[in-house]
Amino acid sequence: MANTYLLSDESKHYLNCYYQILDEMIQAVTTARLTQSISHNFIVQMIPHHRAGERMCRNILEVSNDRPVRRLAQQIAAQRAADIQRMEEQLPACAQLLNPHSDLRLYQRRVELISREMFTRMGASPESNYLNAVFLRQMVPHHLGAVRLAQNALRHEVSTALPPILRSIADTQRRELRQICALLRRMGCQTR
Repeated sequence: MANTYLLSDESKHYLNCYYQILDEMIQAVTTARLTQSISHNFIVQMIPHHRAGERMCRNILEVSNDRPVRRLAQQIAAQRAADIQRMEEQLPACAQLLNPHSDLRLYQRRVELISREMFTRMGASPESNYLNAVFLRQMVPHHLGAVRLAQNALRHEVSTALPPILRSIADTQRRELRQICALLRRMGCQTR
């Protein structure tokens, strides 16, 4: 009798790629060169977060045949690429607004708390051979983290170019979260 709890070679490959992406995201976010600008700091820490989201989507697209999951992954990857381009274009202007040290400390403390929780939850997501559900569950803390990071930045004085980007990130990721949760329910899986 086969052990149904053993991970398939495909699952092992998918999970190893995922953990490499996660580790690289953590490294890039936590070592980003920060300045006295909350606007700059948000962008240089969100870009690697978004790049990781793109790569995670490409990872599931290599193995999934589920049309709704593939459609969502393609949608997420395209949106993250557009967001990255928009942030890169605005970075020079956003970096001009400097914030008081006390504001920077409060902002960055919250970023570290949100990021730590997100990294922990992403690293502890369930592993199985049902990779569509695995991917969707990995996306939940990733998306929640982005929403919370955008909301945190909106609590502070930022460059006038940044609030539309922050609201767009929060709104888009909330909408995608609803789609993720709907797909998980369709699969008979819990969302948390």
